Amino acid sequence: MFEQSLQVAVIGAGMAGLLTARELKREGHRVIVFEKSNRLGGTWLYDPRVETDPLGLDQGREIVHSSMYRSLRVNLPRRLMGFLDYPFSPKEGGDPREFPGHEEVLRYLEDFARDFGLIELIRFGHEVVRVERVNEVSHEWVIESRTRKSESQVEEEVFEAVVVCNGHHTEPIIAEFPGMDIWPGVQVHSHNYRTPESCQNQIVVVVGNGPSAHDILREISSVAKEVHQALRVSDVHFKKLENHNNIWQHSVIKCADEDGKVVFQDGSFVYADVIIHCTGFKYHFPFLRTNGIVSVDDNCVGPLYKHVFPPCLAPWLSFVGLPYKGSPSLIIELQSRWVAKVLSGKVALPSEEEMASSVEELYQHMKESGLPKHHTHQLQQNKFEYENWLVTQLGLPPLEQWREEMYFYALQKITSHDDEFRDTWDVSHRWIEVYKRDGY
Repeated sequence: MFEQSLQVAVIGAGMAGLLTARELKREGHRVIVFEKSNRLGGTWLYDPRVETDPLGLDQGREIVHSSMYRSLRVNLPRRLMGFLDYPFSPKEGGDPREFPGHEEVLRYLEDFARDFGLIELIRFGHEVVRVERVNEVSHEWVIESRTRKSESQVEEEVFEAVVVCNGHHTEPIIAEFPGMDIWPGVQVHSHNYRTPESCQNQIVVVVGNGPSAHDILREISSVAKEVHQALRVSDVHFKKLENHNNIWQHSVIKCADEDGKVVFQDGSFVYADVIIHCTGFKYHFPFLRTNGIVSVDDNCVGPLYKHVFPPCLAPWLSFVGLPYKGSPSLIIELQSRWVAKVLSGKVALPSEEEMASSVEELYQHMKESGLPKHHTHQLQQNKFEYENWLVTQLGLPPLEQWREEMYFYALQKITSHDDEFRDTWDVSHRWIEVYKRDGY
């Protein structure tokens, strides 16, 4: 098998972009990373600003990339978030907790970029506005980018391969329900939530049941009059959350009225002041032009072989970091290694026909399982199966068992509304010695 060195463009300097740049550089590729902001870190770069449209529906708004709230702490232990050959260890002067705040993650990424010589590869302040093949028979790609200083001037360059690593935290998904357009209260997506002060003495409805919903409803309950969580399922009935004096759970929102009333599917209702939509994000690649070869359908990016390669454009176009609902750092690291080795010729992909068939089998499995297409990238129980498949492609040793045990234990704690688990972690789990024994 031949080996080659290519000119590769990486879009985004967050965790996915940095890991991809490191792996491409290791394989001898010539790498340029395009980053819209003036700092690396992607979504881990906290920005106190919020958008002018709190729901993110106005396409003409100035987009604030970060979706982090000021108090955010990681919800997985740092041992799971660290890279395989670059542990996320406490450092002098930093946040030593097993579940540190977002500042510590940003510092980790900055240290990683510095230690592996990645900063000089990044073009800060360069927004990519177009990615398109030079022609239908070439694998080369035109990248158009512009800077804030010269928004009317567009730079154009040609690359042999492009890796998309810009994430999807810019286009919020909104929980739509009858009457939301006439409801008089304040509505905001979690993308634009920063601090709890705006909920002081308010009656708040939080829509969603993910990690951000859990964090936000717990934080605002300390200042709000009442907090009502609307779960996106219909078989939940109105109940008060244990160990909380002012948090109630309901089923999904049925409708809202212009007098401020919010009615839930279980028949309960409240007169609320604020609705916070903790409902996730859409995959959004406005710069990517593939003549419909790659598209976003029901929030599923496809067709992609193993969430990374479009079969008929592989390996010259790839995506790193799409799967979620897990420990994304390890998935991202393994994906980035796979892409780099495929581009160098060290690892082969199946034929285009075989890759396309694999994608169709996945979609058919989703359909037969009764799952909507947008669950495609939500690995959940299949997360470790996918990671171990990537490990096999790369010829790496099998992943340690403690990773899976630790992940599902943390997930259980998150979903059970255990407010203290992050602070009691080191004394609460039977296998804390397991990963110490394994040499972490």
